[in-house]
Amino acid sequence: MKEQPISITAIGSISPLGKTSGETWESYLKDSHLFEQKDFGETKEWAAPLSKDSKEEIEQLRNSDNKYKSLDDSVLFALYASRDAIAKAGWKAGDDFGVNIGSSRGATALFEKYHQEFLENNRTATLSSPTTTLGNISSWVAHDLKTKGPEISHSITCSTALHAVLNGVAWLRSGMANKFLVGGSEAPLTPFTIAQMKALKIYSQYREENASEGNGGFPSRALDFEKEKSTMILGEGASVICLEMGLTEKTLAVIEGVGYATEPLRHNISISTDAECFQASMKMALGEIHPDEVDAIVMHAPGTVKGDISEYKAIEKVFCNNLPFLTTNKWKVGHTFGASGALSIELAVLMLQEQQLIKVPFVTNASAPGKLGKILVNAVGFGGNAVSILLSRKV
Repeated sequence: MKEQPISITAIGSISPLGKTSGETWESYLKDSHLFEQKDFGETKEWAAPLSKDSKEEIEQLRNSDNKYKSLDDSVLFALYASRDAIAKAGWKAGDDFGVNIGSSRGATALFEKYHQEFLENNRTATLSSPTTTLGNISSWVAHDLKTKGPEISHSITCSTALHAVLNGVAWLRSGMANKFLVGGSEAPLTPFTIAQMKALKIYSQYREENASEGNGGFPSRALDFEKEKSTMILGEGASVICLEMGLTEKTLAVIEGVGYATEPLRHNISISTDAECFQASMKMALGEIHPDEVDAIVMHAPGTVKGDISEYKAIEKVFCNNLPFLTTNKWKVGHTFGASGALSIELAVLMLQEQQLIKVPFVTNASAPGKLGKILVNAVGFGGNAVSILLSRKV
C-alpha cells in the first residue's frame, strides 16, 4: 500500500536573499553574491547579513511585545519566518500543529554578551538562562502562534533543519499530528563564532585587492571542485516549512522520499573522502526511484575543499555516469548552519515552481534538464550526520 504523500504547503524565510518569496527568487536570478565585509572584534571578515529592510522588520518585531525585547536574533528570525509561513498556509490558532525548529549555534549573540558580563562582573543577568536554552526557538514560536501541538528543538549542527523535516514527516506518518511546522534559524555573525570557523582554517580569506589572483570576484567558491583553499562564509537567517498530509490546493511540492545516515566518527568534524553518509542518505531517499529520474541536486557544498569534493564523489557513486544538474546557494548567501537545509529546500521548491534552474555563475554544468520534476536536497553536519530529502513537483 502506497503511503499518503506529504505536502509542503508554504515556506516562510528571512535571509540575505530577502524576506518574501518574491524577493528571494529575484535574488537568485542575479549572478551576484550577497557578502560584505564586517568588523568582528579586531578583524574584518566576509559575512552575509540580513538587508537593512529585513533588519528593520526584525527590530519592529522585537519592539512589538515587551517579552520579545530580550530574545536573541535567532528566535526573532524564526518568529518572523513562522508567521509568514502559516499565513500563507492558512493555518490558525486552534489547529494545534507541531513545531520543530532547531539551530546549530543557538543564541550566539546573547551567550557571548552574558558571558562577557560574567567575566567582568562575576554575575549575570536574570534572563541569561531562559533566553539561551536550546528549546528557546520552538517554544517562543509555539507561544507566538498559539499552537498547543508538540514543540521540539534540537541541534544537529548543519543538518538541523533537514532533521526537523525528518521529524515532521515521522510525526505525520505516525498519525500523531496532521500538520507540522519545521525548519531552522541561525544568527551566527558574532566575533566568537567567526573565530571558531577561522580556527578550523575553513573561513574565506579572499581579499578584493587580490581578486586577480583567483576567485573571480566571488569570496566563496562553493561548488568549485578545483579550489585549493576553503572559502566558507557565514550567513544569517531562518527558513520554516509547513508540512501537511496529502495533496491540497496549496501544495507547492511533495516530499517523495527521505534519507539519513551517520558516519563512524573518526575525529570531531570528520567526513570520508567519498562521503559514505551521503551515499547512504541519498540511496534511502531515492528508495525504488531510479537515479535517472532526479533532475537536480541542491548540494550542501559549504565551500570547504574537503566538504565540497567528498559530497560530489558521493553523488558520482550513487548516480554513476548520469549526474543530475548540481547547484547550491552558499556561494551567494553563505552557510547559515542550522537554517541552511531549509533554505536549500526553499531554493528547490522555487526551481520546481518556476521551472527554472539556478546556476552557480563560476561553474560550468555538463548538462541541464529540459524540465524539473524531482530535486534532491542534501545537508550534513559535523561528524557526518547526513540527510537527503527528495522533492517532486505537484502534478
